[in-house]
Amino acid sequence: MKLGFHGATTMTSDLVTDVEISVQAGFSGLEVWAEKVDRYLQDHSLAKLKALFARYNITPLALDAIVFIGFRGQEYPKIQARCQELSAIAQAIHCPTIVVVAGPLPDREVSWDEVVTEYVSVLRDLGSIAGPYGVKLAFEFLGFGWTSVRTPRGAYEIIQKTGRENIGMSFDAAHFYGGGGLLDELDAIDSARIFAFHLDDLDDAPKEAFSDSIRIFPGEGVVPLHAICGRLKAIGYDGPCSIELFRPEYWQQDPFEVARKARNAALQILKPHFSIE
Repeated sequence: MKLGFHGATTMTSDLVTDVEISVQAGFSGLEVWAEKVDRYLQDHSLAKLKALFARYNITPLALDAIVFIGFRGQEYPKIQARCQELSAIAQAIHCPTIVVVAGPLPDREVSWDEVVTEYVSVLRDLGSIAGPYGVKLAFEFLGFGWTSVRTPRGAYEIIQKTGRENIGMSFDAAHFYGGGGLLDELDAIDSARIFAFHLDDLDDAPKEAFSDSIRIFPGEGVVPLHAICGRLKAIGYDGPCSIELFRPEYWQQDPFEVARKARNAALQILKPHFSIE
């Protein structure tokens, strides 16, 4: 398993800092926060971006993310344009995956069948945009109560119905727990269709209080991470893993120390289950 840092864990740092601290802390990969790439490319070329990763010998695991891809109405062309833009960037830096994220339900009552139909259509369309660039899309369910797709079972149903090999899942441990997903749901997933694994934990709070801000270093919270990793191992998952912590408190700390603590905490969870690069 290739272990990576995640740019959301140091949201106030720039891309160069993320690359540097990832290497210094011992990570072999980085899941790149896409908005940091946008800022970098304001003053640098795509060639410079590619050279940045090559110089530090760090693998870009994924670009994260295109958010709220479903039920966008007249705003949907912006999603298509962003997919085209990020696919070109991903191809240039040899990044295999873009994370695409489920969004809120529309302001009307919708059935699950309508949700499935919407996301199957959107993912097929975006997959057709990313495909010529050799890029995969990792569809991420969210555990928030307002989200349209909240569990791996729901996300996997949609992914299967797309019929596209470059459409898979981004599995986030915190969203799995917050959204009420069941461990047994993982047994039915083809591990080859999991393109990204976000390792994170949560403070002890009611699931109604679940938010990104209560994420915490792996092993310090209430998410059953060893059980999750055991199930992922059992279905044969050995893909990338990144440490994604949106906690604002961490953003104010020394980014290298955050990266170092994140890697040490992750290894305590992952080593009993996986061989780590």
